[in-house]
Amino acid sequence: MSSSILSSLLARQKAAFNTAGAVDAATRRRRIQQVIDLLVNHHAVLTEAMDTDFGGRPAGFSLMNDILGALASLKHARAHLEQWMQDEPRAPFPPYDQLGAAAWIKYQPKGTVGILGTWNAPLFTLFSPLASVLAAGNRAILKPSEVTPRTAEVLARLCDEHLDPLEVAVVTGDTALAEAFTAQPFDHLVFTGSTAIGRAVMANAAQNLVPVTLELGGKSPVIVSTSADLDQAAFSIAVAKATNGGQICINPDLLYVPRILLEPFLAALRTAYASLHPSIADNPDVVAVVNPRHLARVEGYIENARALGARIESLPHELPASAEQRRRPLRLVIDPPAHSRILHEEIFGPAMVVLGYDDLGAVIDEINARPRPLALYYFGQDPDEQRRVLDHTLSGGVTLNDVMLHAAMHDAPFGGVGASGMGHYHGREGFLEFSHMRTVFKAPSHDPRREWGLLPPYGEHFQAAMLAMLTSD
Repeated sequence: MSSSILSSLLARQKAAFNTAGAVDAATRRRRIQQVIDLLVNHHAVLTEAMDTDFGGRPAGFSLMNDILGALASLKHARAHLEQWMQDEPRAPFPPYDQLGAAAWIKYQPKGTVGILGTWNAPLFTLFSPLASVLAAGNRAILKPSEVTPRTAEVLARLCDEHLDPLEVAVVTGDTALAEAFTAQPFDHLVFTGSTAIGRAVMANAAQNLVPVTLELGGKSPVIVSTSADLDQAAFSIAVAKATNGGQICINPDLLYVPRILLEPFLAALRTAYASLHPSIADNPDVVAVVNPRHLARVEGYIENARALGARIESLPHELPASAEQRRRPLRLVIDPPAHSRILHEEIFGPAMVVLGYDDLGAVIDEINARPRPLALYYFGQDPDEQRRVLDHTLSGGVTLNDVMLHAAMHDAPFGGVGASGMGHYHGREGFLEFSHMRTVFKAPSHDPRREWGLLPPYGEHFQAAMLAMLTSD
C-alpha cells in the first residue's frame, strides 16, 4: 500500500468518526465482537500463516499465545466497557458547589488510532491493544510487521472481508510504509518493538503532536535469591526461555544467581529444560528463530562472548543444527566480560546471560545502572528482601516466584517505563489510555461574582479580601 492510499484511508476514518461522534456501548461491543468472530472463525489459516513465517511454530502455541491471548483482551474489554464509559462526577469548587453547579469527567474517544504490531507475537500485539482502542470508542488502522509477511497478508485479507475499513482496517507494506505510517496525523499511535525503533517512531509522531503508547523491550533481569527454591526457579525460567524460542519482549535476558549456588542452579536448569525440549533439531515443539537475519544476530552475540572467553553451555547439548533450519538450543552465556555485546543488546532469542553474584545490593545497583527494563523477576521467600527489590528497582512490571505471568493480567495495565516504553493497555487503564478525559463544568443559574465585588470595577475592599484568603492552612 502506498502512503497516499494510507493517508486517504485515515482521512476517511476521521471523517466517519466526526460524523458519528462518540458511539454508544452497543456499537463498541459490536465492533469488538466482529474482531472476536474473525479470530475464532479463521484461527486455522492464521496459525498456519504464523507457522510458515517462523519456519516452525506449533499451531497449539500460536493458538495459546496469539489467538487466545488476543481473545482474552477483547472479551475482557467487551465485558467491562460499559462501566468504564460512565461519566465520573467531580465536586465543583466553592462557592459554586453550594449554588447548584455540577461537574464531571466525560471519557470520549480520541478518533483513529494507528497500531504497529511486531513479528514475535504478530496477532497479539495488534489485537490486544485494539481491544482497549475499540472499548474507548475509537477506530483503528493496523500495520502488521513485514517480518511475518504471510501472517500480514492473511490478516489483511480477512479484515477486508469481515470488517468495515472505516472502523478497523489493515495496511501492509515494508519499512518504508511503516515510516510513513508513523508520520500520519493519527489521534494516537501504538508501537510494539525495539527501543531504537521506538525513538524513531516517537520522533515521527512528534511532527503531528500525536500521543504515543510505546511497548518496547530491554534486558529484563531475573534475581534468584539464596532463599529461592532452586528447582522451582529453574523450571519457571526454563519454561520462559522455551516459550516462542525466547522471542518475547518480557523474556528474561539477565539471570543473577548467588555465586555459591551457581553450579547447583545450572544443574537444575539443565534438567528442567531437558524435560521440556529433550532435543532441538526437527522437534516440532521448538519455535524456530523467525528468519536468517535474526538468527545471525543471536549467533553473533554468542560468538562474540565465546571469543572474549565466556563460558557457553547449550541446553540440551547436541550437534549444531543444519543451516537450513533455525531451531536452536538454549545457549547460556555464563559470566561474560563486561564489554560482551550480549550484555548490552536485547537478545530476543534462545540465549540468556547467567551472572554469579555475592551481594544483592550490587545486583540492584547494576540493574539501576541499566536502562529501565520492561519486566523484572525475583525468586525467593524472604519478604524483606522481596520488598527491597521492589522498592529499589523500577521496571514495567514484575512477577515474583515465576516469570512473565504479570503480562497475562487483563485487569491490570501492561506497559514499560523509560527506555522500555510509555503508556499502557489492558483493563481500565487501557481504556483510559485511548480516551480523552474531558472536564465538563455546568454553571449554576445565578452568578454571584458581581454582587460579591469580584468583578470590575473593583471596590476598595477587593484587594483586602484577596489578601485575607492568602493563608498556608
